[in-house]
Amino acid sequence: MKKISRREFLRRSLMAVGGLIALKHLNLSAFALDDKPWRWSREAMFYTPTPRGVRCRLCPNECTIRPGETSQCRNRVNYNGKLFSIAYGNPCAVHVDPVDKKPFYHFLPGTATFSIATAGCNFGCLNCQNWEISQANPRDTRNAELFPQQVVNQALQSGSRTIAYTYSEPITFYEYVYDTATIARQKGVGNLLVSNGYINEEPLRTLAPLIDAANIDLKSFSNDIYLKLNAGTLEPVLNTLRILRQMNVWVEITNLVIPTWTDDFAMIRKMCQWLASNGFADVPLHFSRFFPLYKLTQLPQTPTATLIKARDIAHTCGLKYVYIGNVALAGASDTLCPSCGKLLVERKGYNSNIIGLNNGKCKYCGTAIPGRWS
Repeated sequence: MKKISRREFLRRSLMAVGGLIALKHLNLSAFALDDKPWRWSREAMFYTPTPRGVRCRLCPNECTIRPGETSQCRNRVNYNGKLFSIAYGNPCAVHVDPVDKKPFYHFLPGTATFSIATAGCNFGCLNCQNWEISQANPRDTRNAELFPQQVVNQALQSGSRTIAYTYSEPITFYEYVYDTATIARQKGVGNLLVSNGYINEEPLRTLAPLIDAANIDLKSFSNDIYLKLNAGTLEPVLNTLRILRQMNVWVEITNLVIPTWTDDFAMIRKMCQWLASNGFADVPLHFSRFFPLYKLTQLPQTPTATLIKARDIAHTCGLKYVYIGNVALAGASDTLCPSCGKLLVERKGYNSNIIGLNNGKCKYCGTAIPGRWS
């Protein structure tokens, strides 16, 4: 009898029970192959071997990972002196969402986006709303098998105009994003990054040409708060914002206003002044309401008056498109013309109704409204 490799044996066994799709919704941690740490793995794109282990160069954490150990984001491992992502082709969340939910208000509003996420995050936010997957290891979540070509195929079949890398932190499943985005671009499908922006410059500049739009979560405007609330630092996120704008990626920014943490109006003013003076006056800024979650359940939800005050501060600093999210407040998410004040896009929940735009301009006064409207 002809001998076959372990890989071939596994492949034939899976085919016998209905193909690789049979793995959908299974815990995949039991499978391993000789040449990789896991079937759902790919060698990392940015790392350097050192005498103390491999140094990951993907994000500012720059973990040094010894053989058999895992990175802080939980999905990068040192296997035989090489760094592997173990979050490749095994998303734990797959949904079709309104693009407005991400939120993107000036990028194809009213369209659907095919959304995927794997376990893992390079932050440890005390307030994380998706902590069950962001603070987990891909080996321990219930996953679907969707390799890049399959993601693009399903996005097309769903009628989605774009693919959103979202829910957890797409920077930590970078190789999966990169390969999927490459195929999507070839097939005319857009790519959306919903991210904390905590990434080093080289990988960001490598990925950015494939990304059409990014919503960056600007957690606060204090390095001290970033460290204590998120386990990160501020400056790399600001650098990400600068580079994305420089590389012609459409950018929107979300700021979660957390009572006693990020609701300081002086800090909010400082943040808005920085945005206005660094070329972000026409970039949508979303102030989002906090709800008690994860390790901050003792806090109250953000008062509506606080969000309105934050919006007013942003306007006085020169920001033109400021929205309030996660709150039922009439007009809080509508787009108004900054010149004549007329209603351009009316939003109710995640439904958008474009009523005052014509070829990206206010149909009443002709002012160009920045965004990707078609």
